[in-house]
Amino acid sequence: MRYKASHRHADVTARKLRPVANLIRGKVADEALQMLRYLPNRGARLIEQVLKSALGNAEDRGARDIEELIIDESRIDGGPMMKRHRPRARGTAFPIKKRYAHIRITLWDGEADVAV
Repeated sequence: MRYKASHRHADVTARKLRPVANLIRGKVADEALQMLRYLPNRGARLIEQVLKSALGNAEDRGARDIEELIIDESRIDGGPMMKRHRPRARGTAFPIKKRYAHIRITLWDGEADVAV
């Protein structure tokens, strides 16, 4: 069975989050938490929170063995952009693009999904 968690509109660009998400994809959830705990990036804290939420969702839905859950999908999608302008010399303006990201993590317990 699959257990999901997501964080929408995270205040970090997707480009900064993707290397961290690629690092934990396919790992056991406990091992991934240990890896994320020692990474210095701010994005690692956000992904760690989403992973803990997915583990909590698995516990609530009655996963048999939480220590054996595997990260099936760790996906970072681009979110909306806040667009502003900064005044520059001689009356010109430079755009500021404040980018957001959507973080999605799916855990899998190794069993085949049953169609309802």
